[in-house]
Amino acid sequence: MENLILESIAYMLPATVSGFVAYYMFKRYIQQIRIDKRIGIIETRKKETLSIKLQAYERMVLFCDRVNPLKLAVRVSPISDNTSDYLQLLIGTINQELEHNFVQQIYISEDTWLAINATKATIIKKLEIIAKASNSATDLRENTLIEFGKTPLVTETAISIIKREVKQLI
Repeated sequence: MENLILESIAYMLPATVSGFVAYYMFKRYIQQIRIDKRIGIIETRKKETLSIKLQAYERMVLFCDRVNPLKLAVRVSPISDNTSDYLQLLIGTINQELEHNFVQQIYISEDTWLAINATKATIIKKLEIIAKASNSATDLRENTLIEFGKTPLVTETAISIIKREVKQLI
């Protein structure tokens, strides 16, 4: 009887050990497959997200170019000779450009979005100052070209911030 029990244990022990080894190896294999799938999904998402982020940065560079006061004054003609009307037209155009790109803030950093808003505010403030010294819409247009042509543009600063951030992404 003892021989039968010992013989049974002798057969069951290697089978049990082999079963446990196979179970743990299979379990680790399944875990590794899951980890590999997760990594693949994350890499795919990063590629897709990077593309969207780069498009957002492109849009913001385009925004800076479109609200560049030198180009804005050339592109947007006065509708009347009234200085205030032309100033409101310029400000409205700038605001409309930002509203058109408002959703891009989701994809860019907060610092860049703040720089873009500061750029917009600086341009508008300076346009208001120039408007006070102008006698007509044509005068405002000319003074805008002169005043903004004297110093480096704030839009260039915003563009350099965007470029720096894109370099960090890539």
